[in-house]
Amino acid sequence: MSNFRDIADAIAADIARGRLKPGERLPPQREFAYRHGIAPSTASRVYAELARRGLIAGEVGRGTYVRWPISQPAPALSEPGSAPLDLELNFPILPAQAAMLQEALQTTLRLDTLCQALQPVGASASPSVRAVAATFLARAGWTPDPAGLLFTGNGKQAIAAAMAALAGPGERIGVEALTYPVVKGIAARLGIMLVPLRLDEKGLVPDGLLEAHRSAPLKGLYVQPSLHNPLGITMDDARRRDVAAALAQEGLTAIEDAIYGFLADEVPLAALAPDRVIVVDSLSKRVAPGVTLGLVAAPAQLCDRVANAMRTGAWTATGLPLAIGLQLMADGTAERIGRLKRADAAARQAIAREVLAGHRLSADARAYHAWLELPDAWRAETFVAAAYRSGIAVCPGSAFAVSAGHAPNAVRIALSSPPPDALRAGLQTLRRLIDEGGPDVG
Repeated sequence: MSNFRDIADAIAADIARGRLKPGERLPPQREFAYRHGIAPSTASRVYAELARRGLIAGEVGRGTYVRWPISQPAPALSEPGSAPLDLELNFPILPAQAAMLQEALQTTLRLDTLCQALQPVGASASPSVRAVAATFLARAGWTPDPAGLLFTGNGKQAIAAAMAALAGPGERIGVEALTYPVVKGIAARLGIMLVPLRLDEKGLVPDGLLEAHRSAPLKGLYVQPSLHNPLGITMDDARRRDVAAALAQEGLTAIEDAIYGFLADEVPLAALAPDRVIVVDSLSKRVAPGVTLGLVAAPAQLCDRVANAMRTGAWTATGLPLAIGLQLMADGTAERIGRLKRADAAARQAIAREVLAGHRLSADARAYHAWLELPDAWRAETFVAAAYRSGIAVCPGSAFAVSAGHAPNAVRIALSSPPPDALRAGLQTLRRLIDEGGPDVG
């Protein structure tokens, strides 16, 4: 049995029958290869296949373990979960914003506006829509060219269209070694290979980008310069300039994910390399998941390619959501809600820092998420399972790792969804779990 899939099927069957139990450590890949009489490269493919199926997870410095079953078969961060307290997904919705939206949407529901919204819409909408969106997206040091603005149904579709415009099946796009999990799913669906790039405390390492590109050419880069998900890192100005210089030097294009950018004040990477950056944004975090619209600001030379990717992928926005988003952008409602959320995120970070003081918690003080490194007594997968049994959903580091077997022993905590009192109580429960020690103790 030398086919790696056959071997993976056999291991999967052992896991299903309970012969290999959750939390059980698998042998190192070289030892596994020796036991099964296969090449180390085949063993590596077996482990990668089992990780792809969600059956095992690797943790840096600790080995590879059978995953604990969690009753969420969908990819990480793609569907609402069933835990009573959701600290896995970020969907900030403030108590006051429904009334704010109700007032704003009265205009959209006028007969003349509604009739117009029922008409077909192209990827670039109309000049007046693009002008409103350009003003809305403008930040210190950067205003997008209205001619390069395009509209999708949501932010995920904006990312997919940008990736599809840059790379075809079998081609390579660089990403931070820990990245937004949905990007991994999009790349797999498009047949694009993701290349993990080195990170440090300031974010993407430019030399790592250059090394990866020169070893085998990249078609582009996906990067989160502000409030990186999951680490909460925000690039300083010097790092942004170094990344922009690397893009210009190698003729590379970056996809800048600005979904959380409304919580920060930094100048976008696009301001430093306007011809080399596609900005993707959305209303899902600024407003609400139920009122979403994807926005893409593309350089002139790439606009047609991105628009074509939207059309062929069926990712263009439709009339009514576009009209709603336009109204919220034009009358200032989205901006006002965004300002309220900046204060809300800061308050929730303060709760997290207070409750988890003394533990290895890292995040930008403006972010809606935090990164918690676990002590040696815990493995991320078993901690997630223990938290779930306590009614709390959190996301393991393995969900964000681009390379199987290189997941840090950490979890991401989403802070935005529960009321503040429930958030505090949930974080106190997580702290108790950590302080009591994991299943490795004793």
